[in-house]
Amino acid sequence: MNEAKRIIIEGLWRNNSSLVQLLGLCPLLAVSALRHWIPGEIRIPIYVMIIASVVSTVQMLINAYAFGLYQSLGIFIPLIVTNCIVIGRAEAYASQRPPSLAALDGFAIGLGSTCALLLLGALRELLGNGTLFDGAYQLLGGWARVLRIEVFHTDTPFLLAMLPPGAFIGLGFMLAGKYLIDQRMKARQPKPTRPVVLQQGQPLADE
Repeated sequence: MNEAKRIIIEGLWRNNSSLVQLLGLCPLLAVSALRHWIPGEIRIPIYVMIIASVVSTVQMLINAYAFGLYQSLGIFIPLIVTNCIVIGRAEAYASQRPPSLAALDGFAIGLGSTCALLLLGALRELLGNGTLFDGAYQLLGGWARVLRIEVFHTDTPFLLAMLPPGAFIGLGFMLAGKYLIDQRMKARQPKPTRPVVLQQGQPLADE
């Protein structure tokens, strides 16, 4: 398995930042490009400064071109700077790899995290309100109103699924599901056979 394929599989499934590490994601390419010029003693503050610059730029772009989304996200955009994956992934991978592999790793980790968050959000919206893609126009624009799907009608929304406790409960079920899938995949794999090493003079079988 080549390095690129391994990175993608790690990011999407084996080391998914939401389902395995239970963390978020922040851009890491700038950290990788400057790894040779960052002294080891002050690397953590430098990482935070670089990532804060990238996050601030993205925040200003969202404020300029998607103000509705900016209002919905609120304080959660700046909080990305202090997310655990920012330091952890920068320290573990991006600071030790060339920018190309760091970019691929960031893409794979981001895609895996996005898939997990989309699945969790879809389950919560479906259980809570019986719909899918309700309010997608706030992210994608007015044309996205046609994406709204009403799977079933309910007059009394299931508030637990829509509130923060429902997110933690749903994430727990997703973690359990991933664990069961991993265990089944592991059970289907053929077990490696150990070669039997005989010492000199030892009989092949008991007589």
